[in-house]
Amino acid sequence: MQRAELARMIDHTLLDVAATPGQVAMFCGEASDLGVAAVCIAPNRLPLAAYAVPDDIAVCTVVGFPSGAHRSEAKAAEAAQAASEGATELDMVIDLGLASAGLWHRVREDIAAVRAVVPSPLILKVIIESAALADDDAIVSACQVAEDAGADFVKTSTGFHHAGGASLHAVALMAKTVDGRLGVKASGGIRSLGAALDMIDAGATRLGCSASRQILEAL
Repeated sequence: MQRAELARMIDHTLLDVAATPGQVAMFCGEASDLGVAAVCIAPNRLPLAAYAVPDDIAVCTVVGFPSGAHRSEAKAAEAAQAASEGATELDMVIDLGLASAGLWHRVREDIAAVRAVVPSPLILKVIIESAALADDDAIVSACQVAEDAGADFVKTSTGFHHAGGASLHAVALMAKTVDGRLGVKASGGIRSLGAALDMIDAGATRLGCSASRQILEAL
């Protein structure tokens, strides 16, 4: 894999709750230098017009982050505002309580509420927090309801849950479940070139990374 090819699979991510506007500006400059697919920042740092992000780098933000324990109406309002401020990709967290209870129809409704306010061609990625789900069946079910609700990607993790981030097993299972109909974003704990390439080999089509420069410079 060439460096530029790998870069176009990376969402360069800065979700530190204490990130300042100046740090976001530096981060966006780094994203431009690296040639990544997207910059992923917290919604309170939108819009990014002042940071001169090139047109070929998508602006991504998060919704219901990091817990997912928000009302669907609040997630939808957050997503709609983010889209109005220039976000073209939105990574939303599912309601883990509903998922843990097996209330998959309600998880689907939660995702669908966000999809309704950010229709295509905006990209909706659904964070299933795979390490926190009970078993493989729950991972499969989460992917299925995300697809049913109109998601474009399923994503492993927020990177903030105590259960952990992306695993090769979860990525492979997610990729098998969506079978190319959706993208698979691996995120949470990917800090080396080896880890990045392993996730891609497992089926990831996008990577969420804060250590993007370190990864790309190792290639």
